Amino acid sequence: MTRAIGVVIIGRNEGERLRRCLESVGSAAEVVYVDSGSSDGSVAAAMRSCAQIVELDMGQPFTAARARNAGREALPSSCDYIQFVDGDCMLQPGWLEHAAAALDADEGLAVVFGRRREVVPEASVYNWLCDIEWAVPPGPARYFGGDAMIRAAALDQAGGYPAEMIAGEEPDLAMRLRKLGWRLECLPYEMTLHDAAILHFGQWWRRAERSGHAYAELAARHSGGAYGDYRRRLLGVLALGLLPAVGLILLAAGLMIARLGLGVAGIALLALPLLQLARLTAKERRIRPLRGAVTIAMFRVIAKPAQVLGVARYWLGRLSGKRPALIEYKRLDG
Repeated sequence: MTRAIGVVIIGRNEGERLRRCLESVGSAAEVVYVDSGSSDGSVAAAMRSCAQIVELDMGQPFTAARARNAGREALPSSCDYIQFVDGDCMLQPGWLEHAAAALDADEGLAVVFGRRREVVPEASVYNWLCDIEWAVPPGPARYFGGDAMIRAAALDQAGGYPAEMIAGEEPDLAMRLRKLGWRLECLPYEMTLHDAAILHFGQWWRRAERSGHAYAELAARHSGGAYGDYRRRLLGVLALGLLPAVGLILLAAGLMIARLGLGVAGIALLALPLLQLARLTAKERRIRPLRGAVTIAMFRVIAKPAQVLGVARYWLGRLSGKRPALIEYKRLDG
């Protein structure tokens, strides 16, 4: 039996990236483009591609999860599988067929995804780091990202994406699907080309802050047993992001009041990032040259203070009752 595939593309001011995304989908599926207040002609470009257009009411707080839910609602009920793709990505030839075949063959699979690659990883160290991040080994998976093909029945059973989350909506959905007994899998096929367009340190820092916000919220929403991943990640962020600051305070206090014990404790805490740098470098050195291993380790250590800021941002918002604002890092000028 031939399954009906729907494609949901979300974007805002993606410009040329969106045009390439629309072209990559072709005419083999029902396509919905969900626009979030673009001012660069994105809607007109989508209309020319014959995609169905959904323009979000920007009077309501925007999240990518909300956009994906709107796209799902706009698809015909006859769609069995839904390929979600961000507007800064291009689907690779043959991916839709490979993904649908995998879902056809295993009724217990809710989500399949493949290899996402950066278009120009050499454009910046930050793009290169993203390309490394996307390299998930094929096989059973615990989580998935923004690009994935999802069984419509499973998505509906789980209640869709969490529209209120500004980050981490995909891991949240993944955990809810797994709790319902569904499985996820990374397939050994090329899925999408992504254009991170992260060219400056400030962009990378905001992206790290965004991940910290996601870790905090996911840890608060899911805990225990197989679903305690993000609580453990959060503890790691806090340990490596905060303890060196405590070490600096102890060292300063030890020097001021001439207490050797305080100074030694402070030095020990300040050494934690260096120890972590050495550990991560040794781990990465098993699979890549020394320069690449050191670069990855260094940025993972530097990310921790930014992630701590994201954690603080989440808890300040939760305690104050204020809805958090988006943490954006991309240049949205196409």
